[in-house]
Amino acid sequence: MNFKYKIKTQTGEILDGAVEAPDENVAVTTLQSKGYTILSLEATDKGLLSADLSKYLSKISNKDVVLFTRQLSTLIDADMPLAEGLRTLAKQVEKPNFKKILTDVSEAVESGQALSAALAAHPDLFGTFYIKLVQSGEVSGKLHESLLYLADYMERSQSINSKIKAALAYPAFVVFALLVVTGIMVVYVLPQLLSIFKDIGDVELPITTRALIWITSFVNKYLIFLATFFIALIVGSWKYIGTPSGKAWLDNLKITMPALGMVVRSLYLARISESLSTLIKSGIPILDALHITSELVGNLNYQNVLLDAEENVRSGGTISESFSKYTEIPPLTTSMVAIGEKTGKLDFMLAHISKYYKSESENAIGSISQLIEPILVLLLGVAVAILVSAILLPIYNLVGVS
Repeated sequence: MNFKYKIKTQTGEILDGAVEAPDENVAVTTLQSKGYTILSLEATDKGLLSADLSKYLSKISNKDVVLFTRQLSTLIDADMPLAEGLRTLAKQVEKPNFKKILTDVSEAVESGQALSAALAAHPDLFGTFYIKLVQSGEVSGKLHESLLYLADYMERSQSINSKIKAALAYPAFVVFALLVVTGIMVVYVLPQLLSIFKDIGDVELPITTRALIWITSFVNKYLIFLATFFIALIVGSWKYIGTPSGKAWLDNLKITMPALGMVVRSLYLARISESLSTLIKSGIPILDALHITSELVGNLNYQNVLLDAEENVRSGGTISESFSKYTEIPPLTTSMVAIGEKTGKLDFMLAHISKYYKSESENAIGSISQLIEPILVLLLGVAVAILVSAILLPIYNLVGVS
């Protein structure tokens, strides 16, 4: 791989040139070993495939951040200086992007910055919730415990997401395969099978056969237009979801759709209550805790609920008063929050709310995954029955007549 560079020599001369190296890190090391100061470095021959593959392999995952957080917590607990611990972790990281970020963080800490300030320079990787908890750990002198909790919190969130994906992966695959097979049948197989019935006349054929003939003829006649329509529909829907109104519609659909809506609502409520509980326990002011939670909840409906609660508390009201106005917040949650506010144990009550909704969502996910399988089997059975009645039965009738 070739890299175009601009460097400054030890005599102050500015030079342009190119160097060949397997990756950017090796190119940097090569130039620096010659005493050059690198002003700019850019790859010049990245192919599309290699660029995409490199980007995919170097993408920083949630698992990488969890591992870093847990290891840093362990090193701090072992009384290793923070800057030295960051340098150690940066050296052992294999992904170039993550290595560079950790190196920047360690250099910032060595220059006198707080860890939270150094991490805040990379908001795409370390969000507000992460930064605030690190900051609270620095203030309270319990950075080790804050980092350990962060690692556990991120692992729990990832575990729930994995369970949802696992529950939906099988039905999604079956539905996709069914659509593909149906498309192949309608375009290539059925026209040849149904051609034997066209000379008989529609009166003697079952209604399912006549309907199948009509659908097959319509699809094949307007195949290009139908394909264009569905592609345009998918692209248009994708772009619409990217707009504020589209995102609001999707977020509302997530919590109102049958069956899955209750699961999603439980997940959001668990996330809200756990985040608020953690921030309050860490000494974060309640207004800041509500605002931070609204940013990380990931749903506009609940974001608006939390922002309204923030404004209500700022004007002298309570969180429970604000929650009681919204159907997105169940009465049980509102009542428990009200009790927590009256007794001064809001963080304790929120922690219990989080445990309850986590248990509810996990049980619901398991029930839905068990329910989906027989539903899919039933749908496949109905599809097979329609094909049998539309194709095989007329053939048997023809054989019997002849």
